[in-house]
Amino acid sequence: MPKMKTNSSAKKRFSFTGSGKIKRKHAFKNHILTKKSTKRKRNLTGTTVVDVTDVGRIKRMLCVGK
Repeated sequence: MPKMKTNSSAKKRFSFTGSGKIKRKHAFKNHILTKKSTKRKRNLTGTTVVDVTDVGRIKRMLCVGK
């Protein structure tokens, strides 16, 4: 049986923490930034942990065991 291919878009968007959780970037920080407040843009900076309901789906895209 051939090897599973990793989803290329997922491997660019997600990474793992040391404890095995999945990190992601915040959305809505790319364009149309003039109407967003400074506080809102600042809070969208950085990364956060993926919700537990999406972990299985992302691990499947990254070909990582459950």
